[in-house]
Amino acid sequence: MNEIKAKLTEHVKANFPDAVEKDFIDENRLDFKVDKECIPSLLTYLKDRAGYIHLSHITCVDWLEEGEFEMIFIIWSPTDKLKVFIRTRIDRENAVMPNIDMIWRQANTYEREFREMYGIQFNGLEGAEEFMLEDWQGPPPMRRDFDTAAYAKDAFFERPGREDALDIREEIIKRSREEIPDFAKKYSR
Repeated sequence: MNEIKAKLTEHVKANFPDAVEKDFIDENRLDFKVDKECIPSLLTYLKDRAGYIHLSHITCVDWLEEGEFEMIFIIWSPTDKLKVFIRTRIDRENAVMPNIDMIWRQANTYEREFREMYGIQFNGLEGAEEFMLEDWQGPPPMRRDFDTAAYAKDAFFERPGREDALDIREEIIKRSREEIPDFAKKYSR
């Protein structure tokens, strides 16, 4: 496996000299960080030339404190049995990414979700603006600075009959006799 990783790393570095390899212990994984402009060409290269034909997943991480989103593309080669993670960072305030749904058609679904949930725009993305959130007027709800509690308080009314609802954490403590960890206490009533 190390030979396959070394060869692929060599090819990526030769064709995309700005790609930065991140070191991971997992022998079945390679991880590269590139500029967002390189994403379509690197993914096309890996698919067409290196046999990484399966788009496994695309995800987004909101690095609120750093003012960035991190987009992570996970692809896989059935021949090499190797996962390749391609990472890029984009500005939160001007969140624009190149569209890759011409490489893998299923990327359209991910990109429409990221547009709606994070406010990330994808150049040339086809598909109705409204994807999952019908008649949504608020800010993108998956951004870390979205205040879910305030939104729920403004958007929904308190239903009668819930005043005597039991606090689930207190019930768990009674049954298990375990204390709630400090990080979870803020979610208790």
